[in-house]
Amino acid sequence: MRLPADAVLPEVSSLKGPLSCLNEARYGIVWGAAGAGRACYEAALEYALERTQFDRPIASFQIQQQKLAEMVLEVNRATLVAIHLGRMKDAGTLRPEHVSLGKLGNVNGALEIARNARQVLGANGVTLEYPVIRHMNNLESVVTYEGTADVHALVIGGAVTGIQAFR
Repeated sequence: MRLPADAVLPEVSSLKGPLSCLNEARYGIVWGAAGAGRACYEAALEYALERTQFDRPIASFQIQQQKLAEMVLEVNRATLVAIHLGRMKDAGTLRPEHVSLGKLGNVNGALEIARNARQVLGANGVTLEYPVIRHMNNLESVVTYEGTADVHALVIGGAVTGIQAFR
């Protein structure tokens, strides 16, 4: 049985319709990655304030503070990107390239936060007692679904150069 092109998505005759659905999912990932990064940062901060070493919380050591500072910097960047994309979406100016930029940046950033959080937690960073390893594993899968990091890099590269590498 053959269906007319517009039977599944009315008034859609190209891949633009299905790809717009993917774009919506990718937009959600921009927010989800920011949230996962924040959860990892918060777990690391709480742990660093409670865990003592040499009669001091590990949060008092420079290396841990540097990791926490890098994490909170990335959490804030990712959140601002998500908010900005949301405002563009509301204004009707959001393009697929913007969403690719947000997905690629926020997922990569959240993975870096998770890796740093895992280091702050030491051996506890790989246990399910803390959310870090669960978020890290989920984020590793997000790198691939709804468009791999490579695909999003090509979308962004095409937007920057005006030359589509995959067509």
